[in-house]
Amino acid sequence: MKKVSKKIKVLTLMIVLTIISTLIIILNGNTYTIKNEYFKNTNDVENLSIVIENEDIIKCVDKTIKNGVLKLKIKSKSEGKTFITVEKPDTNFYSYTYVIYVHKFGIISFNEYMGDCNGSIIIPISITILLIYILYLFIISYKQNIKENIYQYKNIAYSGLIVFTGFSIIGQILSIFNYSGLIKTIYEFLNMFSFAMILLPIIFVVSILVVVSNILLIKKEGLNIRNILGIILGIFLCFFTILPEIMYRVLYNATWIDIHNQNGIGLYIYNFLEVIIHIIVTYIECILIGMIIIGIKSARHIPTFDKDAIIILGCKIKKDGTLTKLLKGRVDRAIEFSKMQKEKTNKDIIFVPSGGKGNDEIMAESQSMKKYLIEQGIKEENILIEDKSKNTYENIKFSNSIIKEKIKNAKIAFSTTNYHVFRAGSIASEQNIYIEGIGAKTKSYFGINAFIREFIATLFYEKKKHIAVIFCIILIAILMIVVTYLNNNM
Repeated sequence: MKKVSKKIKVLTLMIVLTIISTLIIILNGNTYTIKNEYFKNTNDVENLSIVIENEDIIKCVDKTIKNGVLKLKIKSKSEGKTFITVEKPDTNFYSYTYVIYVHKFGIISFNEYMGDCNGSIIIPISITILLIYILYLFIISYKQNIKENIYQYKNIAYSGLIVFTGFSIIGQILSIFNYSGLIKTIYEFLNMFSFAMILLPIIFVVSILVVVSNILLIKKEGLNIRNILGIILGIFLCFFTILPEIMYRVLYNATWIDIHNQNGIGLYIYNFLEVIIHIIVTYIECILIGMIIIGIKSARHIPTFDKDAIIILGCKIKKDGTLTKLLKGRVDRAIEFSKMQKEKTNKDIIFVPSGGKGNDEIMAESQSMKKYLIEQGIKEENILIEDKSKNTYENIKFSNSIIKEKIKNAKIAFSTTNYHVFRAGSIASEQNIYIEGIGAKTKSYFGINAFIREFIATLFYEKKKHIAVIFCIILIAILMIVVTYLNNNM
């Protein structure tokens, strides 16, 4: 219900702003002042010749020169298209010719069918107001969702959308000071997706760091597809960000397609491909930013100190049955949390090491963790093992069942590696199990690549939603490109 009401609010504001903008343009649009800055002498105004091709469409009602700027005020008479030329009988003076369109209600547009008109600056102002309101709703929704449950995939989308909308607002505010018509607004909309170009230097530097971390990872663990995901993602983002520029340089002198003719189809085919590439890259980068924000927030989160049990999510153990550094970090973090809770509330906690026996393991991961817990001074009666699970989903499902059999209405935490906290929490949420996670640190070279794996897994998990959103944005962009084509061919 909340989603619907917010959409209605946005739609209502959009309609109100559209009506206000339309009324302002209708009330003011029947006049327009042409400005030309190439006049130095105020006496020149008497010698100017104003030639209107079709005087049935517009008329000149005033002409002045002040501080070297010619101001030529025209007024509409009837609907149509005409030309107005400013001439001076001086060999050193070039004549200036302007295209004037008169639309319904006598609205004058300058130089383009959807060009500047009197009062039309209300359009970018209205768009800015709408975007600010949308940003406000995103922030409110983000805060509410974080408070309810940090481990929701939509929190990633909200984080990315907040960043992107903020960037768009800045772009729209700047466009107000350089506004030149409705078509300019459309170009500004399409340019919002140049966000990818702005992020390119950052992405490039981050990609280099990721490559270095992947090289270290390969040296430690060997070469496989999982250990070069960071390199692949970095190359993908950098290459596709600059791909439109590469395309432009390749097509600049091409004879089979003309990308310079504003009336031809070639330019708009190029614009279409450019926009699609930028939309996809910008969308992925915004989701990545959102993932980073939520991932860090989840990893740094400390559960409330009221927990009855803490699940330790398993991972592969060594060949001799002892814990790997990664798994040891998870167990140590669980012990650390139990000590923090004991100190704050004097409440003991039940440890639930979770993980079955893999085909290449000599014992269940949970058994290995239990042994280590006892070595660290944890009493055996405070340990419940779950030794059937094969993945995170089963870790949480089976462990939760064991805990609930032992403790009714138990409050549960879980311990895992920092990069895995969010996705583990999300998997729990899918099962309607709300548990708070705590993250253990790991080596940076491993953590970076593991985080990228989590990011890619998140993209694929929500792929249908992501594809639907990208498709809708592309449809809007195509509509905008068609409008620009029609504008230049009217």
